[in-house]
Amino acid sequence: MTRREIIKLFGVSGLVLALPKPLSLFAKYNNMDKNEFEVIIIGGSYSGLSAAMALGRSLRKTLIIDSGKPCNRQTPHSHNFLTQDGSTPQEISTIAKQQVLNYDTIRFYEGLAISGKKIAEGYEVTTSNQDVFRAKKLVFASGIKDLMPNIKGFSECWGISVVHCPYCHGYEIRNKKTAIIANGERAFHIASLVNNLTKDITILTSGKKDFDDNQLLKLKSHNITVIEKEILEIEHNEGQLETIIFKDGSKAHFECAYASIPFEQSSKIPEELGCKLTEHGHIEVDFMHKTTMDGIFACGDNSSMMRSVATAVYGGNITGAVINSELTKESF
Repeated sequence: MTRREIIKLFGVSGLVLALPKPLSLFAKYNNMDKNEFEVIIIGGSYSGLSAAMALGRSLRKTLIIDSGKPCNRQTPHSHNFLTQDGSTPQEISTIAKQQVLNYDTIRFYEGLAISGKKIAEGYEVTTSNQDVFRAKKLVFASGIKDLMPNIKGFSECWGISVVHCPYCHGYEIRNKKTAIIANGERAFHIASLVNNLTKDITILTSGKKDFDDNQLLKLKSHNITVIEKEILEIEHNEGQLETIIFKDGSKAHFECAYASIPFEQSSKIPEELGCKLTEHGHIEVDFMHKTTMDGIFACGDNSSMMRSVATAVYGGNITGAVINSELTKESF
């Protein structure tokens, strides 16, 4: 049987098959429902692909559903990840996807999962194209969606010169005139970390400051200024911050900024299926990445406060191994 014939026989609308070994794939999927899987992974970025690799290496029939919109798509370079330091997010995910799809039991579906429901054999997932897939186990590697503040120019700078993490971006913006757009404990924490990277720090609270006396003394001792004015606009050049304009008309020059902004889950399906969220809005998981619903797992940014490529890959790897162990116990 040719590659084209296999795709015609097993493919569905929008489904992309990895077929490095078409004959062995035909033998493996012969007499099996093309919409039935052992595991469905919603989200095909770092954590989802990492989970899929662990499952693929154990010959688990796995479907990855991905809409192609990772939260870091605007970030020019990824850092603090061994072997890939300085690569673009797209370069890392492209290599990862190519390697994962070398495993015969992995399929990749380009589309958006819009709903899920519990069924007797596990879970059923429906996409925006009304394709329906079923699996014994479900993994959410769907990430989070950052909620941009009502500040002109903020979103254009996000991930480029306005960043969230000193570990991911701090070295590249060291020794620069730096703003911290946050307040209270979060601003104080970022300032303590950034103080080792630059000595020119200003906290912009966008309203009345929320620090206790000890924190204010500590900030003052490190020559960290606090400005309580509300921000109106960020002037930039193709995402590179230049000036922050306040609502009173005054301006301040900065070269970069750290910002703490709210987020929401990229997928509403976990909540709809009964998965509990933490007080911070992450999917609640245990150390094995199990959610509060039996058979559902979560990994990556949607369930961790540590937003980094390395952490996402680690979480996905653990998730894949735990799921394989559960499937083994259920069938052996």
